Amino acid sequence: MRFISFLTFVIILFTSGVAMAERLSVSSKIANIRSGPGTDHEILWKVESYYPIVVIKKSGEWINFRDFEGDEGWIHRSLVHKKATVITIKNTCNVRKGPGTNHDVLFTVEKGIPFLIMDRQKKWIQIKHADGDRGWIHKSLVW
Repeated sequence: MRFISFLTFVIILFTSGVAMAERLSVSSKIANIRSGPGTDHEILWKVESYYPIVVIKKSGEWINFRDFEGDEGWIHRSLVHKKATVITIKNTCNVRKGPGTNHDVLFTVEKGIPFLIMDRQKKWIQIKHADGDRGWIHKSLVW
């Protein structure tokens, strides 16, 4: 009986840690993603506004994160905020005038385009790109 109680405790502890991962997004127009915590580390790639990240750990003013593709990097904490954002995960994604396939397609985007979340209606998300473009996208198309 003690073993089962202990096992239950460990499972709850483990799953609650996973569920509590902090999600942030890039607040600057362009941000450098680095190989380590500091400007002396190599720039691995660059990202744009609203790029969502999941925090792995923090080191001083730097955040080690994982992105939608599982890639890891470091970003300075002054370049992120807690705004809710998404990023497209399919090669072609329709952005529509309203929340449903009965609405016209406003534009199409490729994989890896970040958006700010404006609203939600069931399985649809109203989004806004950094350039001002707005529309609705199905939640299965984003991370």
